[in-house]
Amino acid sequence: VQVVESGGGLVQPGGSLRLSCAASGFTFSRYVMSWYRQVPGKERELVARISTAGDSTFYTDSVKGRFTISRDNAKNTVYLQMNSLKPEDTAVYYCYANGGFAYWGQGTQVTVSS
Repeated sequence: VQVVESGGGLVQPGGSLRLSCAASGFTFSRYVMSWYRQVPGKERELVARISTAGDSTFYTDSVKGRFTISRDNAKNTVYLQMNSLKPEDTAVYYCYANGGFAYWGQGTQVTVSS
């Protein structure tokens, strides 16, 4: 099983990034996919979640209207489009797959700074 995030980096406030999470080794289309984030000294926080078919989504209040989660079951990939980024979005972002078994990715750093 592999869950691999990519797309993180350094961006200025107001900028955009698109995170990707490529999965393999399990039946991706049967798994609810989520993005979490964590900063040092704080608990890991749920950012967004998407249903197996992609027809239902959830966002934490702080990212509503700025972030969009989507998935491509044909490519076994989930995305997080992040717009209007703020310094408080700085964190390590993790991909999480939940479908009976649960799998975490290794994380990708997002830094929002001028």
